[in-house]
Amino acid sequence: MPKTATADKVELSELLDFVRPRHRGLLATVRSDGRPQLSPVTCGLTATGQIVVSTYPERAKIVNARREPNVSICVLSDDWNGPYVQVDGRAEVIDMPEALDGLVEYYRAISGEHPD
Repeated sequence: MPKTATADKVELSELLDFVRPRHRGLLATVRSDGRPQLSPVTCGLTATGQIVVSTYPERAKIVNARREPNVSICVLSDDWNGPYVQVDGRAEVIDMPEALDGLVEYYRAISGEHPD
């Protein structure tokens, strides 16, 4: 019998192990009228266990997160029918040039060391 969705609670270490190799997600922010804004994103995990997303400052998800920092992200498996996890938290928006070091860490988390 196929496994159906579950609401398993896991330890933080299990959650981090699940998220670390996965880089596809749906980020949920709140629009000014209270409705959800869902955005497909590429995400990575920092060494300290934060889920990070890189985007442009004028995007709806950033405008929303600045106004209402309570967000959720659903991190997906590469296989559509594979496992996924929803993580709820508070967004921190960091602009350039302060975001540069974090952007380097983001790239390394997803793609490894850059040749330059």
